Amino acid sequence: MKLLNLALLSLSILTITSCPAQRDDGAFMLWDQLLSKYVDNDGVVQYAKIKADPSFERCISTFSAMKVSPEWKPEMELCYWINVYNAFTIKLICDHYPLKSITDIKDPWKQKFITLNGEKFSLDQIENEILRPKFKDPRVHFAINCASISCPKLNNRAFFPESLNKMLDKLAKGFVNDPTRNVLAKDKIQISKIFEWFSDDFSARGGLTGYINRFANEQVDPEATIEFLDYNWNLNGK
Repeated sequence: MKLLNLALLSLSILTITSCPAQRDDGAFMLWDQLLSKYVDNDGVVQYAKIKADPSFERCISTFSAMKVSPEWKPEMELCYWINVYNAFTIKLICDHYPLKSITDIKDPWKQKFITLNGEKFSLDQIENEILRPKFKDPRVHFAINCASISCPKLNNRAFFPESLNKMLDKLAKGFVNDPTRNVLAKDKIQISKIFEWFSDDFSARGGLTGYINRFANEQVDPEATIEFLDYNWNLNGK
């Protein structure tokens, strides 16, 4: 009887650990732990330390082995692609570290260095062929990070389905009202080039100033003068 009970217990453990939801949570949790340990509240990344941590390679390997399931809800899939984009951006920097800027790397957004379930992707593909056209949510631009000072701050927690919408709103509000990235006044705004590069995404949601007003602490005149700030590509870490 004892042997039978032990066999049933072992089978139960095997069933739980082989469940896709458990594997998904495991990947996200690994990434969450790394972010909370090596990224501060200002989005500054400790690249040397995360590179030296063996759990980072385990995290990357876990993401690489995952497969997008048709049973996933849209929130789960969006979290997956955002987490993957950010994790592999960090990997790209770590693979070339030390460096001063992601732009020191040849074709950083075009090279297919990301392996997911045996298929190769580039950062550009994930952003412009999956995230933008499939989910059509401009808040994604405030969630993915390009390892540069002018990028939206790298969130120091992973994205999870149950808190996704709240987190995207928080990041959008934080970015729009960040005076180091956008300078807002009623009649004139000086804003990030992200709003210029992806103007179609934002304009489709009520025009550029209309979109900004969704998150701005103080409302901007719809006819306000718009200037786009220079982009600082220096590395967002040390």
